[in-house]
Amino acid sequence: MDGGPRVPEQRRTGSVAGAEAGTATEPDALRFSVLGPVRAWRGVEALNTGSPQQRALLAALLLREGRTATAAELIDALWGAEPPSQALAALRTYASRLRKVLDPGVLVSESGGYAVRRLREGALDLAAAQELAAEAEKARGAGDLRHARAALGRALDLWDGEPLAGVPGPYAEAQRARLEEWRLGLLESRLDMDLEQGCHAEAVSELTALTAAHPLRERLRELLMLALYRGGRQAEALAVYADTRRLLAEELGVDPRPGLSELQQRILQADPVLAEPSAPASEPAAAPVRPAQLPASVPDFTGRAAFVTELSEVLSAASETEGRVMAVSALAGIGGVGKTTLAVHVAHRARAAFPDGQLYVDLQGAGPRPAEPETVLGSFLRALGTADSAVPDSLEERAALYRSVLDGRRVLVLLDNAKDAAQVRPLLPGTEGCAALVTSRVRMLDLAGAHLVDLDVMSPDEALALFTKIVGEERVAAEREAALDVVAACGFLPLAIRIAASRLAARRTWTVSVLAAKLADERRRLDELQAGDLAVKATFELGYGQLEPAQARAFRLLGLADGPDISLAAAAAVLDLPAEDTEDLLESLVDTSLLESAAPGRYRFHDLVRLYARACAARDEQPPSERGAAMSRLLDHYLATAAQVYAMERPGDRTVTHLEHVRRPGSAFAGASAALDWLHTEAEPLLACVQQSLEAPTLRRAVDLLLTTIDLAESGASARRYEATAVAARDAAAALGDPHAETRARITLAQVLSQSGRFDEARLEAEHADALNETARDPWTSSTAPNQLGIIANCTGRFADAGTYLQRAIEAFRADGNKPGEGSAVCNLSRSLASMGRSGEAVELAKRGVDIYDELGMSVRLANAHYALGIVLTQAGSLSEALVQLSEALRMFTDSRQRLWEGTTHFRIAQVHLVSERAALAAQHAEQALAIGCIGGDWMRANALTMLGRALEALGQSDRARVCWQEALSLYEQAGSVEAAEVRSLLAPLAAA
Repeated sequence: MDGGPRVPEQRRTGSVAGAEAGTATEPDALRFSVLGPVRAWRGVEALNTGSPQQRALLAALLLREGRTATAAELIDALWGAEPPSQALAALRTYASRLRKVLDPGVLVSESGGYAVRRLREGALDLAAAQELAAEAEKARGAGDLRHARAALGRALDLWDGEPLAGVPGPYAEAQRARLEEWRLGLLESRLDMDLEQGCHAEAVSELTALTAAHPLRERLRELLMLALYRGGRQAEALAVYADTRRLLAEELGVDPRPGLSELQQRILQADPVLAEPSAPASEPAAAPVRPAQLPASVPDFTGRAAFVTELSEVLSAASETEGRVMAVSALAGIGGVGKTTLAVHVAHRARAAFPDGQLYVDLQGAGPRPAEPETVLGSFLRALGTADSAVPDSLEERAALYRSVLDGRRVLVLLDNAKDAAQVRPLLPGTEGCAALVTSRVRMLDLAGAHLVDLDVMSPDEALALFTKIVGEERVAAEREAALDVVAACGFLPLAIRIAASRLAARRTWTVSVLAAKLADERRRLDELQAGDLAVKATFELGYGQLEPAQARAFRLLGLADGPDISLAAAAAVLDLPAEDTEDLLESLVDTSLLESAAPGRYRFHDLVRLYARACAARDEQPPSERGAAMSRLLDHYLATAAQVYAMERPGDRTVTHLEHVRRPGSAFAGASAALDWLHTEAEPLLACVQQSLEAPTLRRAVDLLLTTIDLAESGASARRYEATAVAARDAAAALGDPHAETRARITLAQVLSQSGRFDEARLEAEHADALNETARDPWTSSTAPNQLGIIANCTGRFADAGTYLQRAIEAFRADGNKPGEGSAVCNLSRSLASMGRSGEAVELAKRGVDIYDELGMSVRLANAHYALGIVLTQAGSLSEALVQLSEALRMFTDSRQRLWEGTTHFRIAQVHLVSERAALAAQHAEQALAIGCIGGDWMRANALTMLGRALEALGQSDRARVCWQEALSLYEQAGSVEAAEVRSLLAPLAAA
């Protein structure tokens, strides 16, 4: 529920004529009461409001001011943290029953929740009481105490015992306490006016009863002391003070508040002013001014329910808890995120909890000339009724007078668009019963005791709802996907959404798709997001203009890098600064809300802020070459670090010696696990950097970064993104006419295509690279190309061709002194020989491969060698030994986080179990292969399905086997694989049966 600790202000438009005694203006009009038992009438006829829970639902909806309450909010209101299992069904039942009792259209279903609408003025006793209380306050301010007393008396007469009597649930309990607190406040005001009019004798009896019922309520004690003193009972008045002081000390461990102590001193001194009640004056008496300065709340406020509830609770707790210090809530976020809109909305909702007024100021903190605190204090003091001549000159004196004027009052202060905590501190009320809401682009960590709220962009659902409210349901419903594209292009930033929606609403000939197309162009997006005096770019410009030169440089250069976020080490490379200095700069940008801290040591921009940062870099970065230099430093950092990861995984591999030279050392790692953590954490930024660097000066380094991060594709986690990047690298190298880079890009792409089972495409890329290398003469390609061609030939059943390619690869690896590469080619050749029936030679070659990798201390490649040995042992019929080798390979692949190889090894283990007539184990491992995925994509999936079908048939589950084979056949036929014929033969007997 939104029912934070406050007395909700009901919407009303007219007088309370006819409502004061609980009667509506029309004979058959609905009336409701909450200032006692929850009841309803139609005219004079009492309506059956049902069970206690049903009345709790009615009360919750009546106190929502006509706004919709979601089902979740209502369940929480009725049952709290432990609702019954059928709470939602019960809620719907209660709503259905109430709908039958009430007039049509009063209880409505909306957005998965409920609301009470279309009530006539005066229909709710609480609304009538609030209007009478406001009337009394106005009359008192005008000096008409007689009218004020009468109005308060009529308001208090509307109470009929305990508010919400007999209504269960945590929401009702909270509201009951707050309504009672409000009633006591009204009663204190009326008694205060009684004393002002000389009715002290009559007041003593009532005050005596009230202080007995509320012994810790100091204002009642103060009024009783004054009434007794004015009735000539000075000793009793002082005894009341002594009793109060003792009780507060025993119960709360505190002294009486200053006002009570001051009254005691004045009684002891027989202050003559104290004995004279202020009789009704012919001229209006001066009274404290009740400012109401809040800006209007936007009518289409959307979402932010959790923030609204959180802030409302803080404000209400401050206004209704005696002895609590003044509450401060500070909202921080980037420009355009909706800080002011949210703060104003929450402030309006909390108005009833701050009956002495609401102050507002725009502190201009994001602009070049922030408001001076002393100027603001002067304005506030005048708004609170202080004469110009009484306003002191200095900041300290004004702040002190401001706090004195607010003492004993309940005032809400909204300090909008603050520059920093130093600007805010003098403007805080500093007394209990008051509260302050602060909005700023800066996180006010140094504002002592503040409740800090970081406001993020809207959720996609909230963003779409706001867009729909402005544009209209019909237009959005017709083009929902385009609408989602629009709010996504706006980065879910409320200001951007409001601007885009307003432009569309003003152009009836535009479709949502037209707007989406305009925003799709990143180069024009910020220019498109402006309407009238609203502009996203202008909002960001204010924040950028506040930055120190070093901060501004960091903001511009970091915005150049693509990718979802950036690490501290990468940012240090971009800025060419030590990590400590870089962290200080980045954290200062986080404090200004221009940068976000995604996780410890990681930072990110909002999409629109990134576009603005790049525009600033293009406009302001001098010399212009610094932009290219910054991105080159980032590429060097990534390549140097990725090369270290590659080398740690493949000791002795000569690939790293054939990489382009870099000028930065990169990050260091304590061990292989930390290195792999880095690689997988940085996957998106790494690949984004490759794609961003595919231009002549940095092309070769970009391609080298791609090939050193091949584990990203082999693990399966980033395979698609990696493939797209490899395609882009190949095309860029070809367009730039760089055969060296092109051969490496094509071989890398061939490896990825092979892993996904697209062997024909892989073969074309590898053959093209092999031929192109006649010109490039790249030693890495000279060995890697024939090795990859041999792998492809093995997978497509061309074992003789595979042998030729792999012999070539072995020679090239040996010429380069690349022992790990030689081990790879030897293992691949062993599989070719095994498939051609030369099992003895195959086993010996595979064992040689294991020895090579074991000697080098390699992990992933040693796993590949055990895998290859396991396959050739299976083909040789040495099943027990094959299972040992494959199990070891599985363990090593798992440790190295090579998920696709892990799945592929499960498939090979399933083969061994099936040949060994252990069908249940074969089925288990085949299922794991399907669940994890395999190197070889759909082709390998079809192999696993065929294997699973064989195991299931052996287990007597022929129907399920048929389904597996049918799916395998479909995959083989799509790929044009020769294995399709084998599966058809497996299906034929089942079809005949």
